[in-house]
Amino acid sequence: MGVEYRSVDDPDDVGQRIDNFLLRILKGVPKSKIYRVLRTGQVRVNGGRVKPTYKLDQGDQVRIPPITVRQSAPIAFQDATAAQIEASILYEDQRFIGLNKPAGFAVHGGSSISAGIIEILRIVRDDPRLELAHRLDKDTSGCLLICKKRSVLAAAQAAFRERKVKKHYHLIVHGSWPKQAKTVQLRLKRYSTEWGERRVRVDGLGQTARTDFEILASKERATQLRASLHTGRTHQIRVHAQSQGCPLVGDSKYGVKDDQAARLCLHAERLIVPTQYGGLELNAPLDKRMEQIWSELS
Repeated sequence: MGVEYRSVDDPDDVGQRIDNFLLRILKGVPKSKIYRVLRTGQVRVNGGRVKPTYKLDQGDQVRIPPITVRQSAPIAFQDATAAQIEASILYEDQRFIGLNKPAGFAVHGGSSISAGIIEILRIVRDDPRLELAHRLDKDTSGCLLICKKRSVLAAAQAAFRERKVKKHYHLIVHGSWPKQAKTVQLRLKRYSTEWGERRVRVDGLGQTARTDFEILASKERATQLRASLHTGRTHQIRVHAQSQGCPLVGDSKYGVKDDQAARLCLHAERLIVPTQYGGLELNAPLDKRMEQIWSELS
């Protein structure tokens, strides 16, 4: 294509950094190329050079030079997958989509996954602006929040960053949970295994992490718990539970060897997000597979 001029007329684009704006509209163009055309002045705003950190204003005229867009393979997914994701929607309005994410679904694509929930929803809804407000591990089920507008996304992410969001999880662990372990405050540090897998361990030099635990039900060899997060570290609940001698049922990373549970028994049951646009509360019912696993445990 030739030189293109775009006017910043959409209120949702106002305040967005120019580099992020270009990354969104120039799908398939590597980040390195986008930063190169910015650095060399090929991208202009109102006729002048700008830094990647420049924030767009109402009425700005953006000059975009000819850029070859890499043709990527179309994202493939089955109709049944899209239907399952749509059926998992708990709440939707003009700002948000709230899902009860099924276990086993990645929230976004990666090196070994062509498409996650967000990519599929963008295609099904024909809306490239949909963005994840936060993340859930592939094997974790429950409350997942998606934002429809950049301004709403910024407000939601600020609430997560400032620890104003309340997150409650339902989990099943092996063993009898120690009654005195109502709060676990152990620092966590990320590391990589010899085969390159991301893991987390308790480490005095790691990041601060706090989880509150409440016993919901007990059996001889297993316990149901509710966990409330005060921090959102990677694998926090799983490692804090393991530190008490009670790893999660179905946890292939930190759990019991030869555990044959059908799924990781960790479910984000409640999410409360306060924003300038009003508060939002999601409640996700427990799925039948976790209920069945509990019934089969002794």
